[in-house]
Amino acid sequence: MRKALSLAVRGGLAVRPNPRVGAVLVKGGKIIASAYHSRYGGAHAEAKVLRKAGAAAQGSTLYVNLEPCSSYGKTPPCTDAIIQAGVGRVVIGCGDRQPLNSNRAERILARAGIVVTTGVLKEEAIALNIDFFIWAEECRPYTTLKLALSLDGKIADRRGRSKWISSPPSRRYVHYMRSRSDAILVGLKTVIADNPLLTARMGYSHTGLKKVVLDSSCDIPVNSRLLRGSNAKNTILAVTKAAPPDNLSKIAALGATIIKVPSRKGRVSLKLLFRKLAGQGIMRLLAEGGGETAASLLEEGLVDELHLFVAPIIIGGRGGVPAVGGEGVKSIKEAYRLRDAVVDRMGDDIHIFGRIKDVERKGR
Repeated sequence: MRKALSLAVRGGLAVRPNPRVGAVLVKGGKIIASAYHSRYGGAHAEAKVLRKAGAAAQGSTLYVNLEPCSSYGKTPPCTDAIIQAGVGRVVIGCGDRQPLNSNRAERILARAGIVVTTGVLKEEAIALNIDFFIWAEECRPYTTLKLALSLDGKIADRRGRSKWISSPPSRRYVHYMRSRSDAILVGLKTVIADNPLLTARMGYSHTGLKKVVLDSSCDIPVNSRLLRGSNAKNTILAVTKAAPPDNLSKIAALGATIIKVPSRKGRVSLKLLFRKLAGQGIMRLLAEGGGETAASLLEEGLVDELHLFVAPIIIGGRGGVPAVGGEGVKSIKEAYRLRDAVVDRMGDDIHIFGRIKDVERKGR
């Protein structure tokens, strides 16, 4: 199963919005074939490993980190292929949470006389595909909130300047995070203040990385770097009905995508936006917006993972921009709690990360 998990990782971004799956066939105490799902629309790991093994798959044991699919999609059900190949036993890491497949494979395989064992390295199997599970179950992207802040909890000085609070190693790690995401989310204030490119750099790349801007009235400056040249085609503006048609036409002409979303308290409804983003295949979202964006995400229960890069500086002042804005919680008991927190060093910074929601323990 550990080998299956290590193979599954190789699928990387190429398999999205499918899950990462590895498969290993064992017979007579020896591995006779192994494979992994390598691209969306391509053969699943189970089908590939069975094809590699050929007739030798008869009576073998199949190890797979995720419950085999049992429904027709871009490829036939893997449960059919397993039965036809004469596999004698199937060992599964964790169940699938996609409604079409969830908890069906074990029953189908058992009816065919195949011995099924589930829950082997379950926690590791869930962690590997947690973004897929959130996407499949909740119809939204798995969301990571990133904040670079001072020791006193500020993300910018009183003039709104934030370059550079974090150290070069921290910034390089954020570019790694970008390279593993499908999209980056920021608010309009961040675009105006920093005029960012929102690309993966510093040794990392991701040419298809989407940039989502929360811009209720479509007020983004037309000379923003997000709207220049080829960068515009990867930019998505989330607007409300308050956006003037003239503004929308100008932005659309530059090549950016516009998504109209109902408003919530005068702002883009994040839950409805996330549903639309999930529908476009965005499975993993990195939020890099300012304090108000961070507050909105937390208030709507949309943060799964939190990364704080705390620099050894004090900004001070009532005018400094807090890491999390909004109205805040009413009492300490209602505070958002970081679970399974890990602390390490990034140059001079302290890197703190963990989960806001217990997504790794949710479900099967």
